[in-house]
Amino acid sequence: MSTYVYTARPQRGAPVKGEITGASKMAVAAELRRSGLTVLSLDEKKTGFLATLDQQLQEMGRIKLRDKVVFTRQFATMIAAGLAILRALHVLEMQTSNQRFKRVISQVRGDVEAGMPISDAMEKHPVAFDRLYVSMARAGEMGGVLDTALDRLATQLEKQDSLRRSVKSAMTYPILIGVFAVLVLFGMILFVIPIFSGMYADLGGTLPLLTRIMVGISNALRKWWYVIIPALVGLVIALRALKRSPQGTRGWDRFKLMIPMRIGDIVKKIAVARFSRTLATLFSSGVPILQALDITGKTAGNTVIEEAMERTKTEIRGGESIAKPLEQAAVFPPMVTQMIAIGEETGALDTMLHKIADFYEDEVDAAVKQLTSILEPVMMIFVGGLVGLIVISMYLPMFNMFNLIN
Repeated sequence: MSTYVYTARPQRGAPVKGEITGASKMAVAAELRRSGLTVLSLDEKKTGFLATLDQQLQEMGRIKLRDKVVFTRQFATMIAAGLAILRALHVLEMQTSNQRFKRVISQVRGDVEAGMPISDAMEKHPVAFDRLYVSMARAGEMGGVLDTALDRLATQLEKQDSLRRSVKSAMTYPILIGVFAVLVLFGMILFVIPIFSGMYADLGGTLPLLTRIMVGISNALRKWWYVIIPALVGLVIALRALKRSPQGTRGWDRFKLMIPMRIGDIVKKIAVARFSRTLATLFSSGVPILQALDITGKTAGNTVIEEAMERTKTEIRGGESIAKPLEQAAVFPPMVTQMIAIGEETGALDTMLHKIADFYEDEVDAAVKQLTSILEPVMMIFVGGLVGLIVISMYLPMFNMFNLIN
């Protein structure tokens, strides 16, 4: 007899969870159906060390953007349909597969049940709900339009997720080519070159310079691998730590905007699209302008935009418009600042920002496809050139010997 964990839906009410003992999975499912339950999931209960390890691994898992997109869209739909917040949170908790997110939703539901506003309950979990999310929820609560605020937030997250997916999918093939190239090069250096170098050592004589360089690299990697690998790992860790520091983050964000081969241009367009979409969503939800700029800067993912938002807030407090200080930031093209200025003059700033975001999201999609079409042949030529260089370096001594024989 084994113990099974199940989730099932009764004829009325919310899904329920429980444990049941049975001879087999099919027998347990039949028993649940005879009890009037519709089985949603049924798994054998893990016990001992493996169960503890599995639970710990699930708790350590990060909350993906896609998880938040699904949660927000379904939450907005249920609230708009008139479902009570507690009931909606209970349903979302039951159907969320991410264990870490499930625990967060459970704690939010407990706080709301104890009388806490949902925005305050969400604010306690920044790992799942950032400042943008909390501010939108709070604005919706205060205005009595939580469903509308959540709907706008869901749209914002869906656009962000779609943009991220398009960039990732477009860059997958070039990255795979790069990884394959590295593996091939290391394979040739570590296994092919030593075979040739052994042959040439038996023959004697002086090897060509290119061959000596390749043999030297191969010997160094094979002899000092236990020093080189930890050194590379330490370098990566040090660079990551430097990037997390305020100075390192600022320098890295500025560097990303200047990367050649259109990469810097794509990074800039992504930053502008995210800035415009976030600010438009906050304005549409009635968040005060200074607070909206502060949240936009903190959630922009780029310190250049964050610094521009700080300058903009200072200028606005002095009676200046939004567009004027943004003109001083190199990350914002003239078209963006001009459209923002027109939006301010006509009182349709949120509409104009949405149009800017739509335009730059389309621009990013086109630019990424163009970059991919350029990168693929460039990387193939680069990989072929490196492999060819290694092959030539190994066969040069043979050509020299043939010349001497002739």
